[in-house]
Amino acid sequence: MRSASAELPKVARALPAAVPIARSWALPAGAAAASAVVFALVSSHLIDDTYITLSYAKNLAFHGHWGLIEQGTANTATSPLNVLALGAVTFFVRDAVLAAGVVFVAAQVLLVLGLRRLGERRRLPPAFAPLTFALLLVNPLLLSSVGLEVALGATGVVWTLVYAQERHAGRLGVVVGLLALVRIDLLLIAAVLFTVRREFWTGIWRTAFAALAVTLPWFGFSWVVLGSAVPDTLVIKISQQSWGPFSFTNGPLLYWRNFPAAATLSFLPLLLAGLAGAAWLVQYRRGSETARRLTPFAALAAAGALHYLAYSRLGVPPYHWYYAPSIIGATIFVAACASAVPERVRRGTWTAAGAVLAAGVAVYALPGLPRQFAPITSNHASTTEYREIGQELAAIAHGRKVETAGEVGALAYACDCELVDEFSDRGAVDPAITETKRRSGDLGRALLEANFHNFDHSVAPISPDLVLATTRRAPPPAALASWRIDSPWMGSQNLYLVPAHATGG
Repeated sequence: MRSASAELPKVARALPAAVPIARSWALPAGAAAASAVVFALVSSHLIDDTYITLSYAKNLAFHGHWGLIEQGTANTATSPLNVLALGAVTFFVRDAVLAAGVVFVAAQVLLVLGLRRLGERRRLPPAFAPLTFALLLVNPLLLSSVGLEVALGATGVVWTLVYAQERHAGRLGVVVGLLALVRIDLLLIAAVLFTVRREFWTGIWRTAFAALAVTLPWFGFSWVVLGSAVPDTLVIKISQQSWGPFSFTNGPLLYWRNFPAAATLSFLPLLLAGLAGAAWLVQYRRGSETARRLTPFAALAAAGALHYLAYSRLGVPPYHWYYAPSIIGATIFVAACASAVPERVRRGTWTAAGAVLAAGVAVYALPGLPRQFAPITSNHASTTEYREIGQELAAIAHGRKVETAGEVGALAYACDCELVDEFSDRGAVDPAITETKRRSGDLGRALLEANFHNFDHSVAPISPDLVLATTRRAPPPAALASWRIDSPWMGSQNLYLVPAHATGG
């Protein structure tokens, strides 16, 4: 029989191998736990556009149907991949909100693994990945966008950068294809990250064919069956233009006016990235080795800036989640710069980063937990109010068609009734298509014609039986029901339901 002392050397030899394995799992496990806690906090105030996505996912999982409402097909889900992922998880867990949490946590784990891989390749300190992850996690604007495609987009962008730098042409193509299915506009960022490499054309055909293999099945299906390859939200949002004097270009000022602390922390990375970018450029021109190691991160920040300029050129409204790609790119770049400075300076940069993290947590928590509203929101009522109203509306409508008052996501999710809206009624999209074509140049019109080649323009908008409307005064006598709603964006209003003929409809 062998003695216990004889086994000790074997155990001692096994320990050094076990320690790195434990450390390799610590970061993704910590990211998963932190993300789960965050989702548990924000799930009570997911914004209305998130509920549009969740309604799509619920209809896909329970009815095999692509649309915001069960009664009609639509193509207003901006992120097909997000809906498909949420729908698949919803099919098993039977709850779309819970599915959103699962997808969010999974995306966050993949994000931190990609950040770690980038940091190791660029010889950054091990703290780079968890620091960057934490800065993204507590950013108020990104917290206000959970459930949308923002987390998937951040993960896709990071892994695009990983494979672009590692020159895995096939894998890069797969990730770029997935990124196009997350949001078509993220291809702009992928294109920048692809072309800034030396001899970027190496493996270009393998990358292109892999990307097409991923994207063509969905875009082909969408073009033939749904009537447009690119989601209808493209023309809906462009046709909306600005909100009074505020467009996408100066939208941060609008949010700063309404949510000063949250907006300051949200857009701070853009300012810091501008300053860091100027310093990086000076050092790069001087031949600094550190600056050269940071080149991929600088390219990511530049891609985010180009995305901001492109959206400004389109003239879309300043929906807060539209700023996410720019903020994500800027945050990763700033965190890389803070990690790459000489060791004698690094304690100061990390202290500043810690202060930003603490401020983000404080801005979220100070109003009290659980919060009723996201840190940044343009909704007219809380999620709780809309879901309660939706349940009551289902009983009142009794199968009749109801026109919304401008926000449809949470109402549709809770009501499971026929809500008439641009996002649910395919016939109501045609005016937006016509208006966008009118405003476009020759190339833009040609692309729109190709995208909507199979669109059925003969479908008339649905005529509602009942209409939801808002007023700051007392509801009219003809109102069948009314509800008091409130939000930090719009203040207090009355939402009421009237027969369509009472509004002249």
